[in-house]
Amino acid sequence: MLVFPPGAVMANLTGVLETSLYVDDLDRSIQFYRSVLELEILEQDDRFCALNVSGRQVLLLFLKGASTRGATLPGGRIPPHDGEGQLHLAFAIAAAELAAWEQRLHEKGVLIESQVAWSRGGHSLYFRDPDDHLIELATPGLWSIY
Repeated sequence: MLVFPPGAVMANLTGVLETSLYVDDLDRSIQFYRSVLELEILEQDDRFCALNVSGRQVLLLFLKGASTRGATLPGGRIPPHDGEGQLHLAFAIAAAELAAWEQRLHEKGVLIESQVAWSRGGHSLYFRDPDDHLIELATPGLWSIY
């Protein structure tokens, strides 16, 4: 249990800023996310690519194994990190755009692996990226907070 001194103010989180996926072929993954989801590149090098998600969040694509020694930048050091396996992430979409997203995925040759109608009224489309990560497009009504 956390104990705060009298008069201490609790610091609040304001959201998730970044999420990361680790990929075998960085160029292939950049092409997929730019083509299918139309994400804009914010920054990239031979180790990673930062993609803009709705002007509020960042999807980081890291080449597997390329960050295991960390990175030294002019302003400090990023500790080592890496990942393996079939990871999952979900992007929020408007309910009114669900059919348009289904059509877009079809046009891009992306197989929709599953669809779920949630008890709160939301819907999810599930598909895979080139590294077999499970990607979800979800409408409001999935969680009590969304």
